[in-house]
Amino acid sequence: MSDAPEVLVEPERDGPLDGVAVLAARLARGEVSSRELVEAALDRIEATQSTLNAFRRVRTQEVLAEAVAADAELAATAAHGRGRPAAGRRHRPLLGVPIAIKDDTDIAGLPTAFGAVGEFPPAVRDSEMVRRLKAAGAVIVGKTNTPEFGQWPFTEGRAFGVTRNPWDLDHSPGGSSGGAAAAVAAGLVPGAIGSDGAGSVRIPAAWTHLIGIKPQRGRISNAPVREQFNGLTVYGPLTRTVADGALLLDALVGSLPIDRDQLPTPLEPFLTAAGHPPPRLRIGLSLHRPYSGMPASLDPAVRAAVERMAEVLARLGHDVVPVEPPYGLLGTIFLPRSMDGIRDWAGRVPDPSQLDPRTVVNARTGRLLRPFLPLTRAAEPLARLNISRIFRRIDVVLAPTTATPPPRIGELNRDTNWATDQAIVAACPFAWPWNVLGWPAVNVPAGRTAAGLPVGAQLMGPAGSEALLISLAAQVEDRERWHLHHPGERTTHAA
Repeated sequence: MSDAPEVLVEPERDGPLDGVAVLAARLARGEVSSRELVEAALDRIEATQSTLNAFRRVRTQEVLAEAVAADAELAATAAHGRGRPAAGRRHRPLLGVPIAIKDDTDIAGLPTAFGAVGEFPPAVRDSEMVRRLKAAGAVIVGKTNTPEFGQWPFTEGRAFGVTRNPWDLDHSPGGSSGGAAAAVAAGLVPGAIGSDGAGSVRIPAAWTHLIGIKPQRGRISNAPVREQFNGLTVYGPLTRTVADGALLLDALVGSLPIDRDQLPTPLEPFLTAAGHPPPRLRIGLSLHRPYSGMPASLDPAVRAAVERMAEVLARLGHDVVPVEPPYGLLGTIFLPRSMDGIRDWAGRVPDPSQLDPRTVVNARTGRLLRPFLPLTRAAEPLARLNISRIFRRIDVVLAPTTATPPPRIGELNRDTNWATDQAIVAACPFAWPWNVLGWPAVNVPAGRTAAGLPVGAQLMGPAGSEALLISLAAQVEDRERWHLHHPGERTTHAA
């Protein structure tokens, strides 16, 4: 890890380092208006778009009108007294807070291109996830960049160019929720919602010094579809603090009858879990990479960061022991489902001739593997049963989120599928198994390399363990204070 001094800052008033919870509280107290926050966010997006390139679509006019409406509601609530909602209105915890979503999610009036080239029709209605964000009062400023159909852990593509890492513009923020992570890390917005089908929230969180929460499958509705990528993909928040991530997750929780996976209401709000420490836990340190059929090794800087995180957990009173989850050939369950998801999205584009050649190959593979989907679903409970045995001995798994620090722009983006797959497996072999299992995981910042690039560690639990993971992550945050580290002014410099 770097011996260079850390950059420590206290959040400025109305500044980009204010988080979701801080801004929501200040809005409720009347210290700042939603319009002011939204205008500041729009200015920051415009100022960094030519370098950072975090956004695919910005809702400039609509979002200003929504901010004005939020301010009117805030004023009415204040007039009612003591921050209580006016009669007939329920509490809206995100009222007036600017938030971003990833461009794989429908918001009425905007196309959902999911990183692809083409003139897509605007969505007719909001997805359920967006509806819940709006119901909580969030003001959605726009849609962030993602690689074509979220296939890769880098955010580069012919449709939008290159999205860069605010910690160093020569490097990638990761993917596929790379635009969302870059936007939050750079302070363009205080929080964003991404999606995670093989680490696509956790990987960019690791490479941009953020909290990235992948909840339990079924925790957040996929409506209007039954499931995403055959159950591999779930929505999840990207924020600078654990409490902010928990607050966003609370706003999104809930299923509809259309959802294939449905969960009961959590016993307590996740924000409450972030506010108290966990009991003494037995934590399994796993540095073994799941088998992916391609070579990969753990970068010494990442290993050192994860081992240091294990020491932090031990100093907090937890027992840390070595453990190796029996992943086996879990990839045989993952591959048909992911490739079939690409096949599905490839059939939605207005002009298939504009697809990336690697996407065309993957979609063809998806068609070939589609008959095996029932077998992969049947094998999933057996895989869960096998791997869940480790939780008889431990409570949480601590593992690297990625095998390497953030790569340089273009480093993973190769010409062919084979070369690209080799590069991405070498960089990111650790995150995808928890997508097959459907279990929750949280990336936490684990430090920075000698070059100042962020790396992360993931806390992984069994089914339904989000509250425990959030409580543990918040306990570590209290010790590490990672939210005080930021990229500074690097986003304003040309690469």
